[in-house]
Amino acid sequence: MDDGSVRDLFRRAADHAARFRDTISDRQQRPEVSYLGSLEAFREPLPEDGAGGPAVIDDLVARAEPGLHAMTGPRFFGWVIGGSHPVGVAADWMAGAWGQNAGNHHATPAAAAAEAVAADWLLDLLDLPRESSVGFATGATLANFVCLAAARGAVLRRVGWDAEAQGLFGAPPVTVLIGDDAHATVFSALQFLGFGHDRLVRLKTDDMGRISASDFAEAAGKVSGPSIVILQAGQINTGAFDDFAALIPVARRIGAWVHVDGAFGLWARASPAKRALAEGVDEADSWATDGHKWLQTPYDCGYAIIRDEEAHRRAMTIAASYLPPSFEGERDPSHFVPELSRRARGFATWAMIKHLGRQGIAAMVERHCRIAQAMAERLRSEDGIAVLNEVGLNQFMVRFGAGRPEEEADRLTQQTVERLQADGVCFAGGATWRDRKVMRVSVISWLTDDRAGEVAADAMIAAWRAVRSAAPGRR
Repeated sequence: MDDGSVRDLFRRAADHAARFRDTISDRQQRPEVSYLGSLEAFREPLPEDGAGGPAVIDDLVARAEPGLHAMTGPRFFGWVIGGSHPVGVAADWMAGAWGQNAGNHHATPAAAAAEAVAADWLLDLLDLPRESSVGFATGATLANFVCLAAARGAVLRRVGWDAEAQGLFGAPPVTVLIGDDAHATVFSALQFLGFGHDRLVRLKTDDMGRISASDFAEAAGKVSGPSIVILQAGQINTGAFDDFAALIPVARRIGAWVHVDGAFGLWARASPAKRALAEGVDEADSWATDGHKWLQTPYDCGYAIIRDEEAHRRAMTIAASYLPPSFEGERDPSHFVPELSRRARGFATWAMIKHLGRQGIAAMVERHCRIAQAMAERLRSEDGIAVLNEVGLNQFMVRFGAGRPEEEADRLTQQTVERLQADGVCFAGGATWRDRKVMRVSVISWLTDDRAGEVAADAMIAAWRAVRSAAPGRR
């Protein structure tokens, strides 16, 4: 392809992308076709001959768009995911166009430098220990994995076992204490690291999903040997925070490594109005959070933040004779995540922090929390709707059919979620909380404003009224 054709191809892709984004607020807030419909649209025999670039892009758009969700729209509340801000997307496009492997700092000095500066900015924004190292991972799932790998190596090293060199065969057992309502991906990370599901010490939680201090103290008192404690900043259903100021000192007394899963909740630290929710979290040893949530970077972008840089490096460094050495003062990205070949995630992170600034990030967090509270209040005012949690952050749960038998309310809640999704005005998903059906609402897209929250709350109420009017014995 000559320069002109490359330029034309990129413009064509940009025009398609801009059209999609320009109309995202007006379209149905759900896919137009299902997975099976999308599969049918894409399915064809292996091409024998290639097609021109513009034709391929046009064909991709035609086949894909009907099966795309409105995840970047203002009324998407289904999961705790950000809206892929255009500035971050543009920076990520540049990363793709530059085609740099960000695995080491000699291959791509600019990518490594952007990561280094963005890492310092992140520590400042979240007010975490400035000596901490930061790995740019795919998301909080892998960030939790990275942090817990460093934790595993560090606590075993304290009792004379080198896990990085010797593996786990014959190693002293590590006790892991974790709340019952921790996120599923943290349990997965522990499984990947060899801790298993059944060996964990699972701690009781309260009705907001916070670890019980008394249960934690009792469990900690029985621990001997190396241990890891996992706490949470932002429970996925309620947005609640564990009591770090009370729990971390207890963990310290037993010599535990304290890790915090803060995929979205850790960003409360960036808001003067909300940072008290995470009081004491900076006393932990490691933290996992996402850029593609409240920082609004495009996928995929997460951060593994570890106070002990040496433990971080021991767990993650990839060494080979063909890789250039690192010298003092140089930050080699391959020392902090388990990927040697990866995209340059630091560019989008740098661009989004540069674009929003400290004040813009704080204002966005506070706006979303205010909208969540207003939506919850609007829903509470409707007969038969119950909001099940304190709305301290951006998450809340709704149950429909309040006051009816539990099984009936389960059915009505499920039907209301289905009706809401079919209507397409906004999108929220269902979940199970304390063995009962609920609708989860997550307010986190940069596009979501007060008006979008009002429209969405009205759509939820309309869906409930339609279901209620059709239910036997309606009232």
